[in-house]
Amino acid sequence: MLTVAVLSLSTASPAQIGIGISVRVGPPALPVYVQPICPGPGYLWTPGYWAWSDDDGYYWVPGTWVVAPVGMLWTPGYWGFAGGLYGWHGGYWGSHVGFYGGINYGFGYGGVGFGGGEWRGGGFFYNRSVTNVNVTNVTNVYNKTMVVNNTHVAFNGQGGVEARPTAQEEAYSHESHTAAVAAQTEHEHAASQNKQLYASQNHGRPAIAATAKPGDFSGRNVTRATAAGAAYHAPKISPKEARGSAGNSASSPAARNESAKSSAGNSNAGRSNAGHTNDRPATGAANHPAHNNASPANANNAARNNEARNNQARSKAPRNNPARSEARPAGQPSHANAKPARPEPQAPRKAAQPARPQPAAKPEPKPHGQGTERR
Repeated sequence: MLTVAVLSLSTASPAQIGIGISVRVGPPALPVYVQPICPGPGYLWTPGYWAWSDDDGYYWVPGTWVVAPVGMLWTPGYWGFAGGLYGWHGGYWGSHVGFYGGINYGFGYGGVGFGGGEWRGGGFFYNRSVTNVNVTNVTNVYNKTMVVNNTHVAFNGQGGVEARPTAQEEAYSHESHTAAVAAQTEHEHAASQNKQLYASQNHGRPAIAATAKPGDFSGRNVTRATAAGAAYHAPKISPKEARGSAGNSASSPAARNESAKSSAGNSNAGRSNAGHTNDRPATGAANHPAHNNASPANANNAARNNEARNNQARSKAPRNNPARSEARPAGQPSHANAKPARPEPQAPRKAAQPARPQPAAKPEPKPHGQGTERR
């Protein structure tokens, strides 16, 4: 079973003890209860709080009176919400009471500082306005009225108490501090073994809300919670699922799976677009450049064939029929000599009939090429 072990430390630290544990569900509201009577001089009140177990979730650590290190005051721990997680900031002993999240723990801990008493020389004096002391047993008392806040929110941050450290509390955080004493850690451990202190069992209203001394969970000095601080809502996930860490919340399996799905979708979309892009240029190349390349080739071939036929006709005419070859000059230049031969227009036509393959200008490729371009 894992509990908030940060409180078990006993060495001094230069600043407030940092986050010792973090979870994805917030603590229940602080229960309403009466403070037990102070056992005697030298005891300081340490308010109750919700601690965490990875096996069973939140459990209540009853408030109790503790023999304090001389000259030191207790700064309670608190839950702080940030980055989607609730982190536990452990309490400590120091010369001054520092920041504890603005949480109203009651009995002198109204959210800022401590009004339940003060050290005067080597003795502690109790403010009877907010602490339950018997003047027969405790004579170092005084009365100072304090404003009591009737709130029971158990965490700092969005949705809870949105308080920030004052400049003075910031300065106190840099002082030398001492972690919880052994009696406090043993008290917390005893609470973790008591099933009726778990929120899943008591629904925010523990049967043991406070004790006169650490670890004393029975007897006439135990007080019950008179009410839950607010309606209890059971978490929708198990304690093990709720356990979080500020460093790995984004790398949870669910987050990795969602990221993988998103990446796969983007990858498929990229492949699909690439396919369409390649298809379109290929189609365009088949529809247009192929025709443009074919037209010049056909025109050049036709021209060469016509020229060959004309040359062949010229070479055959002189050898086969000299008479026709003489008449040929009059009819051969059909365009250049056409005007002088008007009186006898039919003689050139008869001479030109045997040379039928002549039409050199007729098979020009221009009409075919133009038709292809208009497509």
